[in-house]
Amino acid sequence: MDKALKSFFKDTKPNKIYTYKEFLELSETNISNTNIDALTDKEKIYFDYSKINLQRTKRIEKTFKPNQDIVDLVNKIDRKILFFVITEDWCGDSAQNLPYIEKYLNFNPLLEMKVILRDSNLEAIDNYFKEGNPRSIPKIVGFNENGKELFIWGPRPKFAQDLVQQLKAEGYTKEEFNKELHLWYAKNKGKELEKELVNIFRNLIK
Repeated sequence: MDKALKSFFKDTKPNKIYTYKEFLELSETNISNTNIDALTDKEKIYFDYSKINLQRTKRIEKTFKPNQDIVDLVNKIDRKILFFVITEDWCGDSAQNLPYIEKYLNFNPLLEMKVILRDSNLEAIDNYFKEGNPRSIPKIVGFNENGKELFIWGPRPKFAQDLVQQLKAEGYTKEEFNKELHLWYAKNKGKELEKELVNIFRNLIK
């Protein structure tokens, strides 16, 4: 997948690229080794986000049962595809979406997820954020093994994105709309995401 990575980074160099498992292990290590008393108030907020997100991820990994029709679709993909993810472990949308995606990718050895951290790769990732966009994550970019860009997805399913925009328009604060968003995620259990994944997977079948 070297050509895919070259297409993504162009003339820049990545700080570090992780597998999804390594990304979770990094988060777990950082949480375990952090001296909470030494954190600023802002750092404590992000630390709490990371801790909650790891719990969310583990819960989804434990309880989610993949849809067999989607699994069958995934297994029809007969070429190598890289799902390249831009994110951070404090990102709630990542914790609510990536575990489902990784679960489906694991059914086909030709499909691979790699992760880079947004904040330490700003120069490399800015091509994938439109002007005026606050670098919303996660952002997933799909490549074939020749480095051709196949799709871009993120930061959340369209239904969830529309919900956020509606709540913002109604004057909800960030804390308020995030609470509503995660309540929606808990009730939806990945169903809206699965609809979008079906479209992505279908388009990846030659």
